[in-house]
Amino acid sequence: MRDDFVFVDECVPGIRWDAKYATWDNFTGKPVDGYLVNRVVGTRALCAALGKAQEKAESLGFGLLLWDGYRPQRAVDCFLRWSQRPEDGRTKPRYYPNIDRAEMFDRGYVAARSGHSRGSTVDLTLYHLDTGELALMGGHHDLMDPISHHGASGVTPVEAQHRQHLCAIMESCGFRRYDREWWHYTLADEPYPDTYFDFPVG
Repeated sequence: MRDDFVFVDECVPGIRWDAKYATWDNFTGKPVDGYLVNRVVGTRALCAALGKAQEKAESLGFGLLLWDGYRPQRAVDCFLRWSQRPEDGRTKPRYYPNIDRAEMFDRGYVAARSGHSRGSTVDLTLYHLDTGELALMGGHHDLMDPISHHGASGVTPVEAQHRQHLCAIMESCGFRRYDREWWHYTLADEPYPDTYFDFPVG
């Protein structure tokens, strides 16, 4: 692993994670190229900002759960190959019910050059500190649908409030949101804005 990249859990004590692309629980239906372990990696700058975000979340009764951070370019290439294969229907109902898999790139849900590969982008959600249960957000990670957009209609007031809490926490700690995915944030002052890395997570 590069010197400026670390496992997030080693730098942000107490943060939870479930690295979806290291598991079978993702839109491709199997572990993705480049994810050798179920851990989340990011730049030191990302971790410093996440530490601040975790403190702000705790003041509101929430913790942070990470789904993805640094993403090797080989994983993105894997997504592209997968999108060009015939539809088998295994993950479509859960992740992209209203579009064809090839449309994921055209509609901005998956990018051929992902900000994740620069090391300072994170996918995450909130959970309740008192129960450990995930906060209701009106849709799960990687649901490629307008319901996942910030400000989407069709979510309940509680779900909308949780999204607003997450957004306020992250933006106050130096992150920019991605309007099509309520879970996706990039550090505004990222250290490698033009570099797309390809070392594996592991």
